[in-house]
Amino acid sequence: MKVIEKIQEAAANGRTAFSFEYFPPKTEEGVENLFERMDRMVAHGPNFCDITWGAGGSTADITLDIANRMQNMVCVETMMHLTCTNMPVEKIDSALDAIKSNGIQNVLALRGDPPHGQDKFVQVAGGFSCALDLVQHIRAKYGDYFGITVAGYPEAHPEVILGEEGATEEAYSNDLAYLKRKVDAGADLIVTQLFYDTDIFLKFVNDCRQIGITCPIVPGIMPINNYKGFIRMTGFCKTKIPAEITAALDPIKDNEEAVKAYGIHLGTEMCKKILATGINTLHLYTLNMEKTALAILTVISMANRPKSYISRTIGWDQYPHGRWGDSRNPSYGALTDYQFTRPRGRGKKLQEEWAVPVKSVQDINERFINFCQGKLTSSPWSELDGLQPETKIIDDQLVKINLKGFLTINSQPAVNAEKSDSPSVGWGGPGGYVYQKAYAEFFCAKEKLDQLIEKSKAFPSLTYIAVNKEGETFSNIPANAVNAVTWGVFPGKEIIQPTVVDSASFLVWKDEAFEIWSKGWACLFPEGDSSRELLEQVQKSYYLVSLVDNDYIQGDLFAAFKI
Repeated sequence: MKVIEKIQEAAANGRTAFSFEYFPPKTEEGVENLFERMDRMVAHGPNFCDITWGAGGSTADITLDIANRMQNMVCVETMMHLTCTNMPVEKIDSALDAIKSNGIQNVLALRGDPPHGQDKFVQVAGGFSCALDLVQHIRAKYGDYFGITVAGYPEAHPEVILGEEGATEEAYSNDLAYLKRKVDAGADLIVTQLFYDTDIFLKFVNDCRQIGITCPIVPGIMPINNYKGFIRMTGFCKTKIPAEITAALDPIKDNEEAVKAYGIHLGTEMCKKILATGINTLHLYTLNMEKTALAILTVISMANRPKSYISRTIGWDQYPHGRWGDSRNPSYGALTDYQFTRPRGRGKKLQEEWAVPVKSVQDINERFINFCQGKLTSSPWSELDGLQPETKIIDDQLVKINLKGFLTINSQPAVNAEKSDSPSVGWGGPGGYVYQKAYAEFFCAKEKLDQLIEKSKAFPSLTYIAVNKEGETFSNIPANAVNAVTWGVFPGKEIIQPTVVDSASFLVWKDEAFEIWSKGWACLFPEGDSSRELLEQVQKSYYLVSLVDNDYIQGDLFAAFKI
C-alpha cells in the first residue's frame, strides 16, 4: 500500500498518522539489534517506517535487505530512500526492481550527498544530477506503481544557507519552485528536513500552498537525545536554533538526563502546535533510538500501547557522553550517514583559527597545543567550543603529549566514584556515582606509534588500537573486545554504561576522523597551497590511536608518553 493512501485513510477516519525513520547500522550485530528495537516500536502502530540509503550510496545492499525484512517480516509499510549518488540508471532500476519484487511500493527520491572524500555532488556517468530527474524516471518507467516522496526544506536547502543569516529570499523562492517541479513531476508526498522553529515550518507550508503545492507536507521531527548530538546535527543541516531553546539547554547541557527530558518536552510541544493547525501526520527521525520518540507520542496520546512491552534501561544511547558507542547497538553510526544531513559549513571561528599557514609538522602540533591551552576555541574534530570541563582536569598533560607529536582529539581523565552532579565530570542526574577510565584519542606518526607500543609493554593496564587511513591496524586487544570506559550507578536503575571502546566502532570512526584532515582543515587553503599539501601528507602517513588505562584507581595513562 502507498504511504499517501495510508495518510489519506487516517485523515478520513479522523486519526493522526505517524512514522519512524531508521538508518542502516554499521555492523551485522547492530542490524539484528535494530530489528529487535523495531519490533518493539512497530507494536505502537506507526502508519509506515522508512530506511535511509546511506551517504554516497555506502549502505545500498544493507538498505535493500533491511527494507525487505521491514516489509515482509516486521510487517510494517516500508518506504526506502533512494539517491542519485554513485548510481547509474542501471543500478537505480536494479534497486527499484528489487523492492518492487518484495512488495514495497514507496520510495523517497533524493539527490544524495557527495561520495565520501568529495566536497561536491558529481553526476555519475549514466546517472541523474538531481532528485527531479529521479522522480521523472521513476514515473516514466514504473508508472503509478510507486508512491514517491520528496524532501522539503523549511529553511531552504543547506547548500544555499549562508550561515546565521540564512538563505536569501531569492534562494528560498527558487528552492520552493524546485520543490513544486518535483511534485508536478509525480511526487505525491513531501517530508521535511528537521527544524526546531515551528513557525518556520508553518510558514513553509503556507508558502508551498501559495505556489500551488497541494500534496501533504509531513513535518520531520528530530527529538533532542543529547546535547552534543543536537549541536552536531543542527550544524550539519544549518538549522536555526531559537534563542529560547539555547537558553533552556545551556544550563543543563552536561546533564544528559535533563537534556533528554527537555528533548521530550520540546518535541511534544512542537508536535502539539503542528497538530493544532490541522496537519495530521508526523515523521520522527529516531536515529535508531526508541525511548524519546515513543515518549513524545505517548504524551500526545498517539502511540498505541502494545499488549506486551518490555522496557529496561539500555546502554549508551540513553546517555551518550562521548564520541564512542557500542558498535553492536543499532543506534551506532556516523551522523554523516544520515540521509538529510549535509557537511557543516565552515564557521568563522574555524576559518580564523585554523586557516593559518603551516610550514612544518611543528606548526601543525602548535595548533593542537593552542587548543589544549585554551588559546583556540574551535577544532575541526569537535562541534563544541573549547575544552570541556572534564578535559581541563588533564589539560597540562595533554599539552605535554601534544608537544611530543601526539595530537589529541578526544580524551577523559580517570574518575572513581565521583558524585553524578559534579560540575566537571558528572552526568546522568543527581543521586548517583560515576566512574571512568582515562583514555586519549590522538594522531601520531608511525615512529611515535612504535615508541608508544614499546613503552606500553611496561604497563599491563594499557590497551590500545591504532589504524592508518588505509586500514593498517595495530592492537593489543582481541578484535571483538568491548571495553567500558564510562559507567554510572544510580538509585533505582541498572548500571548505566554510556561509553565504550571497541575495535569495530573505532574502525568505523577512523574514516570520518581522517577525512576531517582534508575536508575540515586542508580545505581552508586553496588547491596547490603548501599548507594544504602538508596536511594531506600527514593525513596519509599518520595513525589514529585510542589508548585506554584500565586501572582507573591507580593507573597513569600519561606515563606511556614519557619517551
